[in-house]
Amino acid sequence: MRCATSVASNYRAACLARSKAAFVAKISVVLEEADESAFWLEFILEEELVAARLLTPLRVEAGELTRIFTASRKTSKGN
Repeated sequence: MRCATSVASNYRAACLARSKAAFVAKISVVLEEADESAFWLEFILEEELVAARLLTPLRVEAGELTRIFTASRKTSKGN
């Protein structure tokens, strides 16, 4: 899945950021990619392209990752 690899590669880049501002910018990209992954999983479910029971764990994880990256960005901006 392109979105999942994009989340991982952009997160890796965020971890190597040279400044707080660069980290916040890069983690924002990670957040966008995680949210896009969640969107596509919802789309697949709504279009009934895959059984809901197969998508549930993926949707839960996408939601968890989105919340984690949202909190990380918020914390980074506040420090």
